[in-house]
Amino acid sequence: EHEDTGLLLQPLLEGQNYGAAAADETQCPSVSVSRNNPAKRDCLVVAVLCFGNLINFIDWFIVPGILLDIQKYFGLSDGKTGLLQTVFTLCYMLAAPIFGYLGDRYNRKIILGAGIFFWSGVTLGSSFITESHYRIFVLSRGLVGIGSASYSTIAPTIIADLFEEGKRTTVLSIFYIFIPVGSGCGYMLAAGMAKSTGDWHWAFRVTPCMGGLALLLLILLVPHRIQRKTAAHRALSISGMIGRADEKPDVHRTAKTTWCQDVGSLAKNCSFVCSSLGLTAMAFVTGALGMWMPLFLYRAQVVQGIVPPCLQESCNSSNSLIFGGITIGTGILGIIAGAEAARRLRKINNKADPLICATSMFISALCLYIALMVAQMNILSTFIFIAFGELFLSVNWAVVTDILLYVVTPRRQSTAIALQILVSHLLGDAGSPYLIGVISNTIQAKNIPSLQWNFRSMQYSFIICAFVGVFGGGFFLLTSFYIEEDRKEAQR
Repeated sequence: EHEDTGLLLQPLLEGQNYGAAAADETQCPSVSVSRNNPAKRDCLVVAVLCFGNLINFIDWFIVPGILLDIQKYFGLSDGKTGLLQTVFTLCYMLAAPIFGYLGDRYNRKIILGAGIFFWSGVTLGSSFITESHYRIFVLSRGLVGIGSASYSTIAPTIIADLFEEGKRTTVLSIFYIFIPVGSGCGYMLAAGMAKSTGDWHWAFRVTPCMGGLALLLLILLVPHRIQRKTAAHRALSISGMIGRADEKPDVHRTAKTTWCQDVGSLAKNCSFVCSSLGLTAMAFVTGALGMWMPLFLYRAQVVQGIVPPCLQESCNSSNSLIFGGITIGTGILGIIAGAEAARRLRKINNKADPLICATSMFISALCLYIALMVAQMNILSTFIFIAFGELFLSVNWAVVTDILLYVVTPRRQSTAIALQILVSHLLGDAGSPYLIGVISNTIQAKNIPSLQWNFRSMQYSFIICAFVGVFGGGFFLLTSFYIEEDRKEAQR
Protein backbone atom coordinates (compact mmCIF):
# COMPACT_ATOMS: atom_id res chain seq x y z
CA GLU A 1 0.00 0.00 0.00
CA HIS A 2 2.79 2.41 0.88
CA GLU A 3 4.52 1.54 -2.37
CA ASP A 4 1.46 2.46 -4.45
CA THR A 5 1.07 5.77 -2.63
CA GLY A 6 4.71 6.60 -3.34
CA LEU A 7 4.16 6.03 -7.06
CA LEU A 8 1.15 8.33 -7.06
CA LEU A 9 3.15 11.05 -5.36
CA GLN A 10 6.10 10.94 -7.75
CA PRO A 11 4.66 13.29 -10.41
CA LEU A 12 3.68 15.79 -7.73
CA LEU A 13 7.03 15.74 -6.03
CA GLU A 14 9.16 15.85 -9.16
CA GLY A 15 12.04 18.32 -8.96
CA GLN A 16 11.59 19.04 -5.26
CA ASN A 17 15.26 19.08 -4.26
CA TYR A 18 18.38 21.13 -4.90
CA GLY A 19 19.45 19.16 -7.94
CA ALA A 20 17.54 16.24 -9.31
CA ALA A 21 20.35 13.74 -9.02
CA ALA A 22 21.49 14.49 -5.47
CA ALA A 23 22.61 11.18 -4.10
CA ASP A 24 22.71 11.90 -0.39
CA GLU A 25 19.34 11.15 1.22
CA THR A 26 20.50 12.29 4.66
CA GLN A 27 19.33 15.77 5.67
CA CYS A 28 22.18 18.07 6.61
CA PRO A 29 22.20 19.69 10.09
CA SER A 30 21.08 23.08 8.82
CA VAL A 31 17.88 21.56 7.44
CA SER A 32 17.15 19.67 10.63
CA VAL A 33 17.54 22.77 12.75
CA SER A 34 15.38 24.88 10.47
CA ARG A 35 12.47 22.44 10.33
CA ASN A 36 10.94 24.07 13.40
CA ASN A 37 10.94 27.44 11.64
CA PRO A 38 10.90 26.96 7.86
CA ALA A 39 9.95 30.61 7.24
CA LYS A 40 13.12 31.77 8.99
CA ARG A 41 15.16 29.22 7.05
CA ASP A 42 13.72 30.47 3.75
CA CYS A 43 14.48 34.10 4.62
CA LEU A 44 18.07 33.24 5.47
CA VAL A 45 18.51 31.38 2.19
CA VAL A 46 17.11 34.33 0.23
CA ALA A 47 19.39 36.72 2.13
CA VAL A 48 22.46 34.65 1.22
CA LEU A 49 21.39 34.43 -2.43
CA CYS A 50 20.81 38.19 -2.57
CA PHE A 51 24.24 38.86 -1.10
CA GLY A 52 25.79 36.61 -3.71
CA ASN A 53 23.86 38.39 -6.45
CA LEU A 54 25.16 41.72 -5.16
CA ILE A 55 28.77 40.54 -5.41
CA ASN A 56 28.10 39.00 -8.81
CA PHE A 57 27.04 42.30 -10.34
CA ILE A 58 29.64 44.38 -8.51
CA ASP A 59 32.28 42.24 -10.25
CA TRP A 60 30.40 42.61 -13.53
CA PHE A 61 30.60 46.43 -13.51
CA ILE A 62 33.97 47.13 -11.97
CA VAL A 63 35.54 47.51 -15.43
CA PRO A 64 33.02 50.09 -16.74
CA GLY A 65 33.47 52.05 -13.50
CA ILE A 66 37.17 52.66 -14.23
CA LEU A 67 37.02 52.42 -18.01
CA LEU A 68 38.98 55.63 -18.61
CA ASP A 69 41.85 54.39 -16.43
CA ILE A 70 41.91 50.94 -18.04
CA GLN A 71 41.74 52.41 -21.55
CA LYS A 72 44.66 54.70 -20.80
CA TYR A 73 46.68 52.05 -18.91
CA PHE A 74 46.59 49.52 -21.76
CA GLY A 75 46.48 52.14 -24.55
CA LEU A 76 43.21 50.86 -26.07
CA SER A 77 40.95 52.12 -28.84
CA ASP A 78 37.17 52.20 -28.30
CA GLY A 79 36.81 48.88 -30.13
CA LYS A 80 39.39 47.03 -28.00
CA THR A 81 37.95 48.59 -24.86
CA GLY A 82 34.49 47.29 -25.69
CA LEU A 83 36.01 43.85 -26.25
CA LEU A 84 36.60 43.51 -22.48
CA GLN A 85 32.89 43.38 -21.71
CA THR A 86 32.13 41.37 -24.82
CA VAL A 87 34.55 38.58 -23.83
CA PHE A 88 33.11 38.56 -20.32
CA THR A 89 29.56 38.23 -21.63
CA LEU A 90 30.43 35.64 -24.29
CA CYS A 91 31.99 33.35 -21.70
CA TYR A 92 29.06 34.01 -19.37
CA MET A 93 26.45 33.04 -21.94
CA LEU A 94 28.34 29.99 -23.27
CA ALA A 95 28.75 28.62 -19.75
CA ALA A 96 25.10 29.22 -18.82
CA PRO A 97 23.61 26.19 -20.68
CA ILE A 98 26.22 23.93 -19.08
CA PHE A 99 25.26 25.11 -15.60
CA GLY A 100 21.57 24.90 -16.52
CA TYR A 101 22.04 21.25 -17.47
CA LEU A 102 23.97 20.56 -14.25
CA GLY A 103 21.51 22.51 -12.12
CA ASP A 104 18.57 20.38 -13.27
CA ARG A 105 20.45 17.17 -12.43
CA TYR A 106 22.95 17.73 -9.63
CA ASN A 107 23.26 19.51 -6.31
CA ARG A 108 22.76 23.23 -6.83
CA LYS A 109 24.36 24.34 -3.58
CA ILE A 110 27.69 22.75 -4.55
CA ILE A 111 27.59 24.35 -8.01
CA LEU A 112 26.87 27.79 -6.51
CA GLY A 113 29.71 27.47 -4.01
CA ALA A 114 32.19 26.40 -6.67
CA GLY A 115 31.15 29.33 -8.89
CA ILE A 116 31.63 31.91 -6.13
CA PHE A 117 35.05 30.51 -5.22
CA PHE A 118 36.18 30.44 -8.85
CA TRP A 119 35.16 33.96 -9.90
CA SER A 120 36.44 35.52 -6.65
CA GLY A 121 39.85 33.91 -7.12
CA VAL A 122 40.14 35.02 -10.74
CA THR A 123 39.06 38.58 -9.88
CA LEU A 124 41.78 38.80 -7.23
CA GLY A 125 44.37 37.44 -9.66
CA SER A 126 43.43 39.99 -12.34
CA SER A 127 44.39 42.84 -10.00
CA PHE A 128 48.07 41.96 -10.45
CA ILE A 129 48.17 42.05 -14.27
CA THR A 130 50.58 44.61 -15.77
CA GLU A 131 50.12 46.83 -18.83
CA SER A 132 52.10 44.46 -21.08
CA HIS A 133 49.64 41.60 -20.55
CA TYR A 134 46.39 42.96 -21.94
CA ARG A 135 45.40 39.57 -23.38
CA ILE A 136 45.70 37.93 -19.97
CA PHE A 137 43.47 40.65 -18.55
CA VAL A 138 40.89 39.91 -21.27
CA LEU A 139 41.13 36.19 -20.46
CA SER A 140 40.59 36.88 -16.76
CA ARG A 141 37.36 38.75 -17.54
CA GLY A 142 36.16 35.76 -19.54
CA LEU A 143 36.86 33.40 -16.63
CA VAL A 144 34.97 35.68 -14.23
CA GLY A 145 32.03 35.47 -16.66
CA ILE A 146 32.06 31.66 -16.41
CA GLY A 147 31.86 31.83 -12.61
CA SER A 148 29.05 34.38 -12.75
CA ALA A 149 27.04 32.16 -15.10
CA SER A 150 26.76 29.45 -12.46
CA TYR A 151 25.14 31.91 -10.08
CA SER A 152 22.73 33.67 -12.43
CA THR A 153 21.49 30.37 -13.84
CA ILE A 154 20.83 28.46 -10.65
CA ALA A 155 19.98 30.98 -7.89
CA PRO A 156 16.52 31.93 -9.33
CA THR A 157 15.49 28.27 -9.52
CA ILE A 158 16.31 27.83 -5.83
CA ILE A 159 13.97 30.73 -5.07
CA ALA A 160 11.35 29.02 -7.24
CA ASP A 161 11.75 25.91 -5.06
CA LEU A 162 11.30 27.91 -1.86
CA PHE A 163 8.18 29.92 -2.65
CA GLU A 164 4.78 29.45 -4.24
CA GLU A 165 3.72 31.63 -7.15
CA GLY A 166 2.00 34.30 -5.04
CA LYS A 167 5.09 35.05 -2.96
CA ARG A 168 7.59 34.18 -5.64
CA THR A 169 7.20 37.46 -7.56
CA THR A 170 7.89 39.48 -4.42
CA VAL A 171 10.96 37.43 -3.51
CA LEU A 172 12.28 37.51 -7.07
CA SER A 173 11.84 41.28 -7.03
CA ILE A 174 14.01 41.48 -3.92
CA PHE A 175 16.59 39.20 -5.54
CA TYR A 176 16.66 41.20 -8.78
CA ILE A 177 16.89 44.52 -6.96
CA PHE A 178 20.50 43.51 -6.39
CA ILE A 179 21.18 43.62 -10.14
CA PRO A 180 21.00 47.44 -10.31
CA VAL A 181 22.27 47.79 -6.74
CA GLY A 182 25.26 45.59 -7.50
CA SER A 183 25.82 47.31 -10.84
CA GLY A 184 25.75 50.75 -9.26
CA CYS A 185 27.97 49.63 -6.41
CA GLY A 186 30.40 48.25 -9.00
CA TYR A 187 30.75 51.70 -10.58
CA MET A 188 31.04 53.42 -7.22
CA LEU A 189 33.42 50.89 -5.68
CA ALA A 190 35.72 50.97 -8.70
CA ALA A 191 35.74 54.75 -8.94
CA GLY A 192 36.11 55.17 -5.18
CA MET A 193 39.01 52.74 -4.87
CA ALA A 194 40.80 54.22 -7.89
CA LYS A 195 40.43 57.72 -6.47
CA SER A 196 41.41 56.87 -2.88
CA THR A 197 44.41 54.67 -3.72
CA GLY A 198 45.51 56.28 -6.98
CA ASP A 199 45.70 52.78 -8.52
CA TRP A 200 42.69 51.24 -10.29
CA HIS A 201 43.97 47.70 -9.60
CA TRP A 202 42.71 47.95 -6.01
CA ALA A 203 39.14 47.93 -7.31
CA PHE A 204 39.58 44.21 -8.03
CA ARG A 205 40.77 43.35 -4.50
CA VAL A 206 37.63 44.13 -2.51
CA THR A 207 35.00 41.76 -3.97
CA PRO A 208 37.10 38.58 -3.45
CA CYS A 209 36.87 39.21 0.30
CA MET A 210 33.10 39.62 -0.03
CA GLY A 211 33.00 36.44 -2.10
CA GLY A 212 34.73 34.51 0.67
CA LEU A 213 32.09 35.69 3.14
CA ALA A 214 29.29 34.73 0.72
CA LEU A 215 30.79 31.25 0.33
CA LEU A 216 30.94 30.80 4.11
CA LEU A 217 27.31 31.89 4.51
CA LEU A 218 26.27 29.56 1.70
CA ILE A 219 27.89 26.60 3.44
CA LEU A 220 26.43 27.41 6.86
CA LEU A 221 22.92 28.67 6.06
CA VAL A 222 21.73 27.15 2.79
CA PRO A 223 20.39 23.57 3.18
CA HIS A 224 21.81 20.80 1.05
CA ARG A 225 18.38 19.79 -0.22
CA ILE A 226 14.88 21.25 -0.06
CA GLN A 227 11.40 20.34 -1.23
CA ARG A 228 9.63 22.48 -3.79
CA LYS A 229 6.70 24.38 -2.29
CA THR A 230 3.58 24.02 -4.40
CA ALA A 231 -0.08 23.94 -3.54
CA ALA A 232 -0.17 20.16 -4.13
CA HIS A 233 2.87 19.63 -1.92
CA ARG A 234 1.38 21.74 0.87
CA ALA A 235 -1.88 19.83 0.79
CA LEU A 236 -0.07 16.50 0.98
CA SER A 237 2.11 17.79 3.82
CA ILE A 238 -0.98 18.74 5.82
CA SER A 239 -2.54 15.33 5.27
CA GLY A 240 0.65 13.68 6.58
CA MET A 241 1.46 11.91 3.32
CA ILE A 242 4.80 13.64 2.75
CA GLY A 243 7.85 13.01 4.84
CA ARG A 244 7.62 9.23 5.29
CA ALA A 245 10.85 7.40 4.76
CA ASP A 246 9.33 5.13 2.11
CA GLU A 247 7.85 8.00 0.04
CA LYS A 248 10.84 9.73 -1.54
CA PRO A 249 10.74 11.98 -4.61
CA ASP A 250 11.55 10.50 -8.00
CA VAL A 251 15.04 11.96 -8.14
CA HIS A 252 16.03 10.20 -11.35
CA ARG A 253 13.15 11.06 -13.62
CA THR A 254 14.48 14.47 -14.69
CA ALA A 255 17.94 13.06 -15.32
CA LYS A 256 16.49 10.75 -18.00
CA THR A 257 15.23 13.71 -20.01
CA THR A 258 17.85 14.67 -22.57
CA TRP A 259 18.95 18.24 -23.02
CA CYS A 260 17.84 18.16 -26.66
CA GLN A 261 14.34 17.11 -25.62
CA ASP A 262 14.17 19.99 -23.15
CA VAL A 263 15.35 22.48 -25.79
CA GLY A 264 12.87 21.14 -28.33
CA SER A 265 10.01 21.54 -25.89
CA LEU A 266 11.06 25.08 -24.97
CA ALA A 267 11.37 26.08 -28.65
CA LYS A 268 7.66 25.30 -29.07
CA ASN A 269 6.78 27.57 -26.15
CA CYS A 270 5.90 30.87 -27.88
CA SER A 271 5.75 32.87 -24.66
CA PHE A 272 9.22 31.69 -23.67
CA VAL A 273 10.66 32.44 -27.11
CA CYS A 274 9.11 35.92 -27.50
CA SER A 275 9.85 37.03 -23.94
CA SER A 276 13.44 35.82 -24.36
CA LEU A 277 13.80 37.96 -27.49
CA GLY A 278 12.36 40.92 -25.58
CA LEU A 279 14.91 40.28 -22.84
CA THR A 280 17.59 40.15 -25.53
CA ALA A 281 16.73 43.71 -26.56
CA MET A 282 16.89 44.75 -22.90
CA ALA A 283 20.30 43.11 -22.56
CA PHE A 284 21.57 44.86 -25.70
CA VAL A 285 20.59 48.27 -24.35
CA THR A 286 21.74 47.72 -20.76
CA GLY A 287 25.05 46.23 -21.93
CA ALA A 288 25.84 49.23 -24.11
CA LEU A 289 24.73 51.74 -21.46
CA GLY A 290 26.58 49.95 -18.68
CA MET A 291 29.84 49.86 -20.58
CA TRP A 292 29.92 53.23 -22.33
CA MET A 293 27.61 55.70 -20.58
CA PRO A 294 30.17 57.09 -18.05
CA LEU A 295 32.66 57.59 -20.90
CA PHE A 296 29.96 59.19 -23.08
CA LEU A 297 29.04 61.60 -20.28
CA TYR A 298 32.72 62.46 -19.80
CA ARG A 299 33.15 63.26 -23.50
CA ALA A 300 29.99 65.39 -23.46
CA GLN A 301 31.38 67.36 -20.51
CA VAL A 302 34.73 67.82 -22.27
CA VAL A 303 32.96 69.24 -25.35
CA GLN A 304 30.97 71.63 -23.15
CA GLY A 305 34.13 72.69 -21.30
CA ILE A 306 32.88 71.42 -17.95
CA VAL A 307 35.90 69.13 -17.40
CA PRO A 308 39.37 69.07 -19.02
CA PRO A 309 40.63 66.12 -21.13
CA CYS A 310 42.17 63.28 -19.11
CA LEU A 311 45.93 63.82 -19.15
CA GLN A 312 46.69 62.70 -15.60
CA GLU A 313 47.55 59.25 -14.31
CA SER A 314 44.15 58.87 -12.64
CA CYS A 315 41.19 60.14 -14.67
CA ASN A 316 38.11 61.93 -13.35
CA SER A 317 35.69 59.26 -12.10
CA SER A 318 32.81 61.50 -10.96
CA ASN A 319 30.56 60.30 -13.81
CA SER A 320 30.96 56.70 -12.69
CA LEU A 321 29.95 57.68 -9.16
CA ILE A 322 26.89 59.62 -10.38
CA PHE A 323 25.89 56.97 -12.91
CA GLY A 324 26.32 54.30 -10.24
CA GLY A 325 24.02 56.20 -7.91
CA ILE A 326 21.44 56.60 -10.68
CA THR A 327 21.65 52.88 -11.47
CA ILE A 328 21.05 51.93 -7.83
CA GLY A 329 18.16 54.35 -7.26
CA THR A 330 16.31 53.75 -10.52
CA GLY A 331 16.92 50.01 -10.29
CA ILE A 332 15.38 49.65 -6.84
CA LEU A 333 12.45 51.91 -7.69
CA GLY A 334 11.89 50.29 -11.10
CA ILE A 335 11.91 46.69 -9.86
CA ILE A 336 9.59 47.49 -6.95
CA ALA A 337 7.25 49.41 -9.26
CA GLY A 338 7.27 46.59 -11.82
CA ALA A 339 6.46 43.93 -9.24
CA GLU A 340 3.69 46.00 -7.68
CA ALA A 341 2.20 46.87 -11.06
CA ALA A 342 2.26 43.19 -12.04
CA ARG A 343 0.64 42.15 -8.75
CA ARG A 344 -2.21 44.62 -9.14
CA LEU A 345 -2.83 44.33 -12.87
CA ARG A 346 -2.83 40.51 -12.92
CA LYS A 347 -6.10 40.66 -11.02
CA ILE A 348 -7.83 42.39 -13.92
CA ASN A 349 -5.80 41.19 -16.92
CA ASN A 350 -4.09 37.81 -17.40
CA LYS A 351 -1.77 39.39 -19.97
CA ALA A 352 -0.57 42.11 -17.60
CA ASP A 353 3.06 40.94 -17.31
CA PRO A 354 4.06 41.12 -21.01
CA LEU A 355 2.05 44.34 -21.48
CA ILE A 356 3.92 45.98 -18.60
CA CYS A 357 7.23 44.92 -20.17
CA ALA A 358 6.24 46.23 -23.61
CA THR A 359 5.10 49.61 -22.32
CA SER A 360 8.21 50.13 -20.23
CA MET A 361 10.48 49.26 -23.17
CA PHE A 362 8.80 51.81 -25.46
CA ILE A 363 9.05 54.57 -22.85
CA SER A 364 12.66 53.70 -22.04
CA ALA A 365 13.66 53.86 -25.72
CA LEU A 366 12.14 57.33 -26.05
CA CYS A 367 13.90 58.61 -22.91
CA LEU A 368 17.28 57.29 -24.05
CA TYR A 369 16.92 58.89 -27.47
CA ILE A 370 16.15 62.29 -25.91
CA ALA A 371 19.11 61.90 -23.50
CA LEU A 372 21.48 61.37 -26.43
CA MET A 373 20.14 64.33 -28.36
CA VAL A 374 20.48 66.86 -25.51
CA ALA A 375 23.88 65.66 -24.24
CA GLN A 376 25.91 68.32 -26.02
CA MET A 377 23.67 71.18 -24.86
CA ASN A 378 22.64 70.36 -21.30
CA ILE A 379 24.35 67.67 -19.24
CA LEU A 380 21.76 67.90 -16.43
CA SER A 381 18.93 67.07 -18.82
CA THR A 382 20.98 64.14 -20.07
CA PHE A 383 21.30 62.73 -16.55
CA ILE A 384 17.55 63.15 -15.98
CA PHE A 385 16.50 61.33 -19.16
CA ILE A 386 19.09 58.61 -18.61
CA ALA A 387 17.60 58.10 -15.14
CA PHE A 388 14.09 57.72 -16.60
CA GLY A 389 15.40 55.39 -19.30
CA GLU A 390 17.06 53.13 -16.73
CA LEU A 391 14.00 53.31 -14.48
CA PHE A 392 11.69 51.87 -17.13
CA LEU A 393 14.25 49.26 -18.15
CA SER A 394 14.45 48.09 -14.53
CA VAL A 395 10.69 47.59 -14.36
CA ASN A 396 11.09 44.41 -16.40
CA TRP A 397 13.77 42.40 -14.59
CA ALA A 398 11.68 40.46 -12.08
CA VAL A 399 8.59 40.38 -14.31
CA VAL A 400 10.41 38.68 -17.22
CA THR A 401 11.84 36.00 -14.94
CA ASP A 402 8.44 35.40 -13.37
CA ILE A 403 6.96 34.94 -16.86
CA LEU A 404 9.51 32.19 -17.50
CA LEU A 405 8.82 30.47 -14.20
CA TYR A 406 5.09 30.12 -14.86
CA VAL A 407 5.15 29.27 -18.57
CA VAL A 408 7.86 26.59 -18.20
CA THR A 409 7.36 23.37 -16.28
CA PRO A 410 9.49 23.20 -13.08
CA ARG A 411 11.73 20.33 -14.24
CA ARG A 412 12.93 22.44 -17.20
CA GLN A 413 13.36 25.77 -15.42
CA SER A 414 17.15 25.68 -14.99
CA THR A 415 17.54 24.73 -18.63
CA ALA A 416 15.07 27.46 -19.67
CA ILE A 417 16.90 30.13 -17.67
CA ALA A 418 20.22 28.95 -19.12
CA LEU A 419 18.88 29.13 -22.68
CA GLN A 420 17.39 32.55 -22.02
CA ILE A 421 20.76 33.73 -20.73
CA LEU A 422 22.48 32.25 -23.79
CA VAL A 423 20.14 33.88 -26.33
CA SER A 424 19.79 37.24 -24.58
CA HIS A 425 23.53 37.66 -24.16
CA LEU A 426 24.54 36.19 -27.52
CA LEU A 427 22.32 38.61 -29.42
CA GLY A 428 22.31 41.29 -26.71
CA ASP A 429 25.04 42.56 -24.44
CA ALA A 430 27.71 40.16 -25.68
CA GLY A 431 28.01 42.20 -28.85
CA SER A 432 26.60 45.62 -28.02
CA PRO A 433 29.64 47.06 -26.13
CA TYR A 434 32.01 45.94 -28.88
CA LEU A 435 29.60 47.02 -31.64
CA ILE A 436 29.26 50.51 -30.16
CA GLY A 437 33.05 50.77 -29.89
CA VAL A 438 33.62 49.61 -33.49
CA ILE A 439 31.02 52.03 -34.88
CA SER A 440 32.62 54.83 -32.85
CA ASN A 441 36.06 53.95 -34.24
CA THR A 442 34.69 53.92 -37.80
CA ILE A 443 33.10 57.35 -37.42
CA GLN A 444 36.28 58.79 -35.92
CA ALA A 445 38.38 57.35 -38.75
CA LYS A 446 36.26 59.14 -41.36
CA ASN A 447 36.64 62.54 -39.70
CA ILE A 448 39.41 64.81 -38.49
CA PRO A 449 40.54 63.74 -35.00
CA SER A 450 39.06 66.13 -32.43
CA LEU A 451 37.31 66.20 -29.09
CA GLN A 452 34.08 67.08 -30.90
CA TRP A 453 34.18 63.95 -33.06
CA ASN A 454 35.19 61.79 -30.11
CA PHE A 455 31.88 62.81 -28.57
CA ARG A 456 29.79 62.63 -31.74
CA SER A 457 31.11 59.21 -32.69
CA MET A 458 29.84 57.82 -29.38
CA GLN A 459 26.57 59.76 -29.64
CA TYR A 460 25.78 58.42 -33.12
CA SER A 461 26.75 54.90 -32.09
CA PHE A 462 24.39 54.99 -29.11
CA ILE A 463 21.32 55.81 -31.21
CA ILE A 464 21.08 52.17 -32.23
CA CYS A 465 20.11 51.36 -28.62
CA ALA A 466 16.89 53.37 -28.87
CA PHE A 467 15.77 51.45 -31.95
CA VAL A 468 16.64 48.09 -30.39
CA GLY A 469 14.52 49.08 -27.38
CA VAL A 470 11.52 49.57 -29.66
CA PHE A 471 12.01 46.08 -31.12
CA GLY A 472 12.12 44.71 -27.57
CA GLY A 473 8.77 46.27 -26.79
CA GLY A 474 7.36 44.62 -29.91
CA PHE A 475 8.49 41.17 -28.80
CA PHE A 476 6.84 41.62 -25.41
CA LEU A 477 3.62 42.56 -27.20
CA LEU A 478 3.84 39.28 -29.13
CA THR A 479 4.28 37.45 -25.83
CA SER A 480 0.89 38.72 -24.66
CA PHE A 481 -0.83 36.82 -27.49
CA TYR A 482 0.41 33.42 -26.28
CA ILE A 483 0.94 33.73 -22.54
CA GLU A 484 -2.44 32.46 -21.32
CA GLU A 485 -2.28 29.25 -23.35
CA ASP A 486 1.34 28.53 -22.44
CA ARG A 487 0.69 29.15 -18.76
CA LYS A 488 -2.16 26.61 -18.74
CA GLU A 489 0.02 24.12 -20.58
CA ALA A 490 2.82 24.47 -17.98
CA GLN A 491 0.31 23.96 -15.16
CA ARG A 492 -0.95 20.79 -16.81
